[in-house]
Amino acid sequence: MSLQDFQLELLSPARTAEIGIEAVNHGADAVYIGGPGFGARSSADNSVADIARLVQHAHRFNSRIFVTMNTILRDDELEPARRQAWQLYEAGVDALIVQDMGLLAIDMPPLQLHASTQTDIRTPEKARFLQDVGLSQIVLARELTVAQIAAIRAATNPETCTLEFFIHGALCVAYSGQCYISAAHTGRSANRGECSQACRLPYQVVDDKGRFVAHDKHVLSMKDNNQSENLAALVDAGIRSFKIEGRYKDMGYVKNITAHYRKLLDRLIEDRQDSADPQRFPLARSSSGRTTFTFEPDPNQNFNREFTDYFVQGRQIDIGAFDSPKNPGQPIGFVTKVNADSVELELNDHSRHLSNGDGLCYFDLQKELVGLAINRAEPLNAAKGLWRIFPKDPIPGLKDLRKGVEVNRNRDVHWTRVLDKKSSERRIGVWSCLSETADGIALTLTDEDGFTATARTTLPRQQAKDAATALDALRENLSKMGATIFAALDVQVQFSRPWFVPASVLNPLRREATEVLERARAAGFVRLVPGVPVEPPVPYPEDTLSYLANVFNQSAHGFYAKHGVKVIAPAYEAVEESGEVSLMITKHCVRFSLSLCPKQAKGVTGVQGQVRAEPLQLINGKEKLTLRFDCKPCEMHVVGKMKPAVARQSLQELDAARKGLPAEAPVVFYKTMPLH
Repeated sequence: MSLQDFQLELLSPARTAEIGIEAVNHGADAVYIGGPGFGARSSADNSVADIARLVQHAHRFNSRIFVTMNTILRDDELEPARRQAWQLYEAGVDALIVQDMGLLAIDMPPLQLHASTQTDIRTPEKARFLQDVGLSQIVLARELTVAQIAAIRAATNPETCTLEFFIHGALCVAYSGQCYISAAHTGRSANRGECSQACRLPYQVVDDKGRFVAHDKHVLSMKDNNQSENLAALVDAGIRSFKIEGRYKDMGYVKNITAHYRKLLDRLIEDRQDSADPQRFPLARSSSGRTTFTFEPDPNQNFNREFTDYFVQGRQIDIGAFDSPKNPGQPIGFVTKVNADSVELELNDHSRHLSNGDGLCYFDLQKELVGLAINRAEPLNAAKGLWRIFPKDPIPGLKDLRKGVEVNRNRDVHWTRVLDKKSSERRIGVWSCLSETADGIALTLTDEDGFTATARTTLPRQQAKDAATALDALRENLSKMGATIFAALDVQVQFSRPWFVPASVLNPLRREATEVLERARAAGFVRLVPGVPVEPPVPYPEDTLSYLANVFNQSAHGFYAKHGVKVIAPAYEAVEESGEVSLMITKHCVRFSLSLCPKQAKGVTGVQGQVRAEPLQLINGKEKLTLRFDCKPCEMHVVGKMKPAVARQSLQELDAARKGLPAEAPVVFYKTMPLH
């Protein structure tokens, strides 16, 4: 194994450069962020100048910056995307995260390319292919089990391709890149960063005879991902990059969740260093420095729909947030009395406090979440956990609020205020050595990465009056690294005699040495080496591609043809699938979650043969979708077709884009195998 295979990367999201800087400060080994365009979060774009500022800060700690360019592209967008890629390269970014294989066939800068979650990597064959065409890091599908991840690791080369996996945040219910509901119903393509999130809507679930199976349930809405308990298993399966979801999330979320996983990964690294088991290989961080926090990280404090570890340890029945896509918060107490303008509560933990501005909520009799935001909180008897709150909304409008109702807190103002302030410090360890020279003294700093810097100054020889006190003072002074990124690990003073060194001499010497060390680190920073495609070109695992391959431009078409694909259908966004198709493919199964799965019924007395995977229908207003169940791979297809008005509008937009292109032969897609 190479050194790279022992290094773990904590990969944090950033909506803005400022959030990215704090992600680095809170321990991120890498940060992913959207550039000026072509990212799969259309409202999370950033200028090249802002990204360059983030890069400069991150590289001080040897952290990396990855920029998302992970939408599928029209032909007229390839050249602007290429120009943007070169601008990002010149800004110093370390890698681009891509979905569109057309980018691999044009003049891109010498940057690492990483496969986006939108590339839908579920099999060893596809992972190996993406590695062999030059992708240096690939994020695996969230739906994989530990065993499936290990199989992909066994099929790929850890020295040329890093495996990445989502460990926290919101879950897309579809296999990423395999959802077209938004494009079909609104014209906003998820593969182009404009998902309308139909999966978070409530639906009526109706069987094939028109009977209601579920009423107003968010049956496509998943709980949030949390792999805190599975990190060691994921490491052993081959994951080396641990990705936090959240390019739409706020500063507090990124600080808290980055800190949470930083502590867990550091603990795992330390445990492996001390292990005597030869099978538990040692691990290391992939960036520099250590991070300390002014708070105790807690994932429950941020918006979440409750947590699941999804399919990592196998299929589970409780992965859905069917009652509400909102944040239910954490149980905090019960209603003891409802007054005309206030509510009295008894807290479960009498040591807790409520604050003005806290967000509370409860479930009404229909299991809908009702907000109970606090305008003013008064302790009636804090020692006994008794409080009176005055809600922001009138009491009569709070549906089903009554004595005995359990109340949750989903916003803790005190917690929010802690994270609004400086909440971490990241420092790189240095060893300091103060020695004498022919005409003065020299201070040499050596950091934990092996970089060295020396600063010198002249100093008249004058022996200290109290040798022991003077030596202690020198060591204490040299240990003070102030606002630099360094922290003293050890200080040595190598004098032939206990010379007196005044602080007025030592302070500027220390400042100069740290500045020289920072410059040495910057000069020694090594950019990631791009992957090299295997020659001759490796064949794609299949020779036929449907619309599910998301081929939207001539360059991508040529890429797959070069790799042996004979039939290449256009992307769904090309508006050539006029009939009903699978608008979403997902590992989540509504029948299973509602205890209607035929496999669940096996062995249950009295029901054998009575439960079948017959289609169900989802209804939301005028929108209707059909659920079909493919039981062999244990997958669900959400079937529907594009609205005529949406198709017309999409075609008009495509036509306008094509008219702006230089005259050239249009790309040819084949519905059947071409004859040669």
